[in-house]
Order: sequence, then C-alpha cells, then structure tokens
Amino acid sequence: MTLTNHQFRLAARPAGMPKDSDWKFTAEPVREPGPGEVLVEILYVSLDPAMRGWMNDRKSYIAPVGLGDVMRAGTVGRVIASNNPKFAVGDHVLGMQGVQAYALSDGTGLTRIDGGNVPLQLYLSTLGMPGMTAYFGLLEVGKPAPGDTVVVSGAAGAVGAVVGQIARIKECRVVGIAGGAAKCGYLRDVLGFDAVIDYKAEEVGAALGKACPKGIDVYFDNVGGAILDAALARLAMHARVVICGAISQYNNTGPTAGPANYLSLLVNRASMTGMLVFDYAARYHEAGRELAAWMAAGRLQSREDVVVGIEKFPEALLMLFKGENTGKLLLEVTRD
Repeated sequence: MTLTNHQFRLAARPAGMPKDSDWKFTAEPVREPGPGEVLVEILYVSLDPAMRGWMNDRKSYIAPVGLGDVMRAGTVGRVIASNNPKFAVGDHVLGMQGVQAYALSDGTGLTRIDGGNVPLQLYLSTLGMPGMTAYFGLLEVGKPAPGDTVVVSGAAGAVGAVVGQIARIKECRVVGIAGGAAKCGYLRDVLGFDAVIDYKAEEVGAALGKACPKGIDVYFDNVGGAILDAALARLAMHARVVICGAISQYNNTGPTAGPANYLSLLVNRASMTGMLVFDYAARYHEAGRELAAWMAAGRLQSREDVVVGIEKFPEALLMLFKGENTGKLLLEVTRD
C-alpha cells in the first residue's frame, strides 16, 4: 500500500503572529527506507512557543527553519519499517521529526521509548523537554531553598506548571501567574499553589506585593515584558531570576521590550540567568528518573491539551500565543 505524507512547510517568515500564508501544506508519497534507515509514523507533535523563534532568520541558539523545509518540532512516533539494526518495527521513538505524518531517518537523534507502561504523550510533556526545562531551570539555576518564595509566570503552561509543583516538593512557597479564572483555579485547587495571580483581572505588581510580602526569592520567567518588570521590582535580597522564555514578545513587530527595572538586580544583589534545556542533555536521564518517581508517588501531575488532526496545525500553534491551552499543547496527527 502506498502511503501519503502530509507536511507543513515554512513558506514565509512571519511578521507578527503567524498566518495561514506562512505555511504550505504538502502531500507526497512515502518511499521505502533505504539502507540504515527507518520509517516512522508520527503520532504526536509537540507545539512549543520556541517554534516562533525558529521561524525567524536571525542568530539564535539553533539555526532557523529554512524556507520550504518541514517545520521543526518534537515528535513521538512508531517505527513501521526498518533497515536499521538499532530499531525494530513497532518501536516507539522520540525525536525532532517535524510537523508531518511520516518521517524517514537514519536513526540520528531518535531515542527508543517505552510505549507500554508510560502514556506516549508524557514523553513530550512532563517526562520530555518541558519537564526537563522545569527541573534544571528551577533546581540548577533558581536553586530554591526550603521556605523560599518562588514565583512563576506562565504558570498554567507546560513548563510553568511543573516548575510550581517541583518548588512545592522542595518545600517552597509557590505563587503562580496565569491568565483567566479557569487556569488560576487549576493552579490553586488542583496543583496546590499557595497563591495565584490572574494577570487578566489584577494589576500584577500590586498583587505580587500582597502575595510576596517578604519579596521574591526565585522568579521563573516564561513571559517577559511587563510581568518581568513587575517581578523585578519585588525581588528579595540575593534573589535568582531564571529567564526561560518571553512568550509576550515573540510576535512583536517592533523592538523586544527589555526589563526597565534591571537595577533591582544591583540593589538586591540578585542574579538573572538565561537557561536552555539542551545544555543539560547529558543529565536528562537523571531528571527523568526523579520526575517519574514523583509522578508515581502522586506528588507531580501532568496535563496535556491535545488537538487532533495534522491539518489543524496552524490554528493549534496560535493557541499558545492566545493563552488558550492549559498544560502541554500537543497535536495528535490522526486518531483511528
């Protein structure tokens, strides 16, 4: 039987929010794997804020996606044909195979995963890059101590929700910033955050003053912009600011808004450090074991927001920038 591969390719560099004309949805026949190759049926595609930066033609920590190329994305799939002794038909694999239904690979960058005992979605969520980012960003860069006040923005997202839960495991007081009553209720009532701030309904600076009367010891930033400024204005002495992302700035058509309150770092002898999860690749196994143990013990919860159908990729990606997802946003390529 001849298989057809549907792919989303980058057709243009977006100006502001990505639009339909920035994509080309293609269809082509799938060839058989050559010597040393495997053919993978993609089951889930990870949708991440970082994808917006990969679409820009500017210097970054990773090369931009080329015009005409399949859009880069983390994936989980199943091997359906193999000429590579490292992978057997039926194996489930994790990789960066892009927004498409099938992928051919020589095996480079593919990791075989347990498709039986662990839900596959978790490998793109709490046991994947978001969980690793939260783990190393908080523990290695933020260095929380018991009793510290930890504030996290984008707290109902894939990374932020895990950051807050790890901080609670480490006996910290946790304050989450999120948008809307539903997300704030999830953080407070389900995940057990000590305080939540709805940036859509409250003035964040004043709310942080009430929620953090002794100041912020660790601020984990996923948002940037005005919320970063509000947090900087309320740092405790020797605070640590972790710069993980700045989703409020990714679709700007003008200059990126930098922190106006950066002198707070001087006054409070604080630090502000950027982090990339790829720097900790050699230790992913360490984080994976601990995250999985916390989940098994019921101390860490995972939530996935799944959109079904590869054709829905453009609109699903925009959910990230409109704040419409809770937890990890995934695209399920098809549902049989």
